Amino acid sequence: MTIPFWCLFIAAVLPSAWFSLAAPLRARQFGKDFDNHTPRSQEPKLQALASRAHGVHLNSMEALTYFAPAVLVAHLTHADPSWSARLCVTFIVLRLLHGIMYLADRPPLRTTFFALALLSSFALFVLAACA
Repeated sequence: MTIPFWCLFIAAVLPSAWFSLAAPLRARQFGKDFDNHTPRSQEPKLQALASRAHGVHLNSMEALTYFAPAVLVAHLTHADPSWSARLCVTFIVLRLLHGIMYLADRPPLRTTFFALALLSSFALFVLAACA
């Protein structure tokens, strides 16, 4: 399996990894009032770290909507494999940093890492277009 496909696998697993952090924080916040039958009704009531952990979980799923097609299009067009690998690894590193900054409540850095990861995905499409 190629590095871009490994990165795609990691990006697909990241939402579950962030959720494994968010779920206990949610349970801790709500305690006995935790509603596992309709947990989405409690989402607007999440606070502080529990809210941010939930946010990074959702954002990591959203990131798949542009990263996955970019990886696949780059692969299908036989874009430069070394640049594809670099951009994919960059995306993963930036998304990890984004999540850490999200949890640490550092909005400017979070936004910076989000934007750079988005640009690395767009760069994959440009690389594919040039192939």
